[in-house]
Amino acid sequence: MTAPLTPPPPPHEPSSHEPSSHDAWQAPGAAYAAPAEPRYGHGGPGMKTELLEGTVIMVAVALAGALLGVLWWWLAPHVPLVGDVDERGNWVVYLKDTEGEQAVGVDGTLTLLALAFGFVSALAVFLWRRRGGVPLVVGLAVGGVLGSLLAWRVGTWLGPTSDVIAHAKAVGKGVTFSAPLKLGAKGALLAWSFAGLVVHLGLTALFGPRDPESAYGAAAPGDGYGTPAQ
Repeated sequence: MTAPLTPPPPPHEPSSHEPSSHDAWQAPGAAYAAPAEPRYGHGGPGMKTELLEGTVIMVAVALAGALLGVLWWWLAPHVPLVGDVDERGNWVVYLKDTEGEQAVGVDGTLTLLALAFGFVSALAVFLWRRRGGVPLVVGLAVGGVLGSLLAWRVGTWLGPTSDVIAHAKAVGKGVTFSAPLKLGAKGALLAWSFAGLVVHLGLTALFGPRDPESAYGAAAPGDGYGTPAQ
């Protein structure tokens, strides 16, 4: 007696809930999928906010130049001048100490003060916004130049008059008086911005927030190749 001829069972087809071998092979590859491209400002304030902050920093740093000008006028050495009358009755003014270094001290005082202001302004900007950003750096640099120009104008305005002949006539013949504040080394106007950029860059590199590690190559626990442990 022979066994009944029964058709073989149909091949098992994976349901939609069961991953196929192809899907199971491709699943670990999802860990290597490129992350979606982040939008600008993701995790940050956005371009408009950063531009506004950079403008605020530029204005604040520039206005601080008035204080720099007052300190320059107060701390800079005085260049002594003397007035005299020549044979024709014309007033002439000359340096009392021809070998003095007061003129160099005037430039050096402004340069040292500008470097100090650059350090302080960079530290303040970093403590306010640790993440940094191009608008903040540009605002710090431009503000330093504008602040130095303002300090130059304020210092010369507070100092003695630039009309040395009138000043000599007012004090009298042979009387020593101070020369007006004059900046000979125009490169001192860049000291504030230079110091600010260097200090801000150093603080950002040492203490600024770090970028998160990339997801590429992060293997799942298993055999070390991204395959899940069985």
